[in-house]
Amino acid sequence: MQKCYLTGQNKYTQIKDRKDSFEEDAEDAGGGLDGGQGKRKMRQQPLPSAVRCMMYGFGDDQNPYTESVDILEDLVIEFITEMTHKAMSIGRQGRVQVEDIVFLIRKDPRKFARVKDLLTMNEELKRARKAFDEANYGS
Repeated sequence: MQKCYLTGQNKYTQIKDRKDSFEEDAEDAGGGLDGGQGKRKMRQQPLPSAVRCMMYGFGDDQNPYTESVDILEDLVIEFITEMTHKAMSIGRQGRVQVEDIVFLIRKDPRKFARVKDLLTMNEELKRARKAFDEANYGS
């Protein structure tokens, strides 16, 4: 079992301690882990498998602990929810547009560079698809 180089604890102990702390905080806030809405039961399967693949890609074990995946999944969902709410409050009210997301992350150089790369790649893919369709179907 791998140990954390900072605390000397093994991964399972750290994750279990965090999860217990999280459960206590959630119960104090009222409604247990799911906030009384049953969010955990309604989740679809693709996100946990994507989180597992990302964790493996960033150096974790091929089969990471379920607790680790759950924690990261919660963080991802929280981040996406917050960004969506912020994006909906700026620009055109009630709509999320690419420019709103770019505006929100403009001060974080790593995120901004990644979004810029992804948007550029998206445009290149659109042009390539269009050229491919024109070549195959002859406009």
